[in-house]
Amino acid sequence: TFYVWFEVPSGYTSASFAGLLLEKAGIVATPGNGFGDPGEGYVRMALTVSKERIAEAVNRIAETGF
Repeated sequence: TFYVWFEVPSGYTSASFAGLLLEKAGIVATPGNGFGDPGEGYVRMALTVSKERIAEAVNRIAETGF
């Protein structure tokens, strides 16, 4: 599986941002803190769907204002 990691916006923990993505955009992301202290401040997403679904997810994130 391929994954993408990205930094969470200022003011959020990895867990709080992952929760917000789920609540506001319907997107599941894994909080980086689940991978130890170096993962805090990041979320991880699996790239296991079509390019079209990935583009949809990116658009949903953008629409939430992040």
